[in-house]
Amino acid sequence: MIPETPAYGLWALVIINSAVFIIFAYSFFKPRTTRDWRSFGAFSAFLIALFTEMYGFPLTIYFLSGWLQSRFPSIDWFSHDAGHLLEMLFGWKTNPHFGPFHILSIAFIFVGFVLISRAWLVLYQAQQRRELAMTGPYSYIRHPQYVGFILVMFGFLLQWPTILTLAMFPVLVWMYVRLARQEEREVRAEFGETYERYAAKTPAWLPSWAGASKAGSSRA
Repeated sequence: MIPETPAYGLWALVIINSAVFIIFAYSFFKPRTTRDWRSFGAFSAFLIALFTEMYGFPLTIYFLSGWLQSRFPSIDWFSHDAGHLLEMLFGWKTNPHFGPFHILSIAFIFVGFVLISRAWLVLYQAQQRRELAMTGPYSYIRHPQYVGFILVMFGFLLQWPTILTLAMFPVLVWMYVRLARQEEREVRAEFGETYERYAAKTPAWLPSWAGASKAGSSRA
């Protein structure tokens, strides 16, 4: 009789997955300043907490097991697939990796990492020229890298929600908003009126597609 593969206690996978995603994010973000390291460190802590529950110890499942088992008695809540809580709670009957929330989560994670990568390249080139970053993602929003981190974290929450990461998410969003405001004060002091004009036409967090189109047309 072949023993079943354990769903949790896979600490090697916790380490490997955490390292892969942290290194992947580092290769895009490339933190340099103390502020960069704070934002990157908080993001890394979120990933470690996530993968610890995904492969190590399912704290959320243990905490909610009584309620979950009474409401959904046909589900083995300590199987690995059951950790995809949204798919389970909404009655997705087949492999949760092909469920709507999982697919949506992959989209958010992909867009987030692309945004981080492209924003870093624009910011790096602007810093080399000692100019204000206003092209690429920065022509749509003023803080694309922070938005990228938020999108990645939100994507992981859709895929594998846990009590700890749900508690961490609003705290990290607040931290990114605070860091962004601090960053804006510094950039405003350095670039003055140029930044004021840029900030007047470019939203901080949510893109205004009409405004960006007009800006792009005026540059063309």
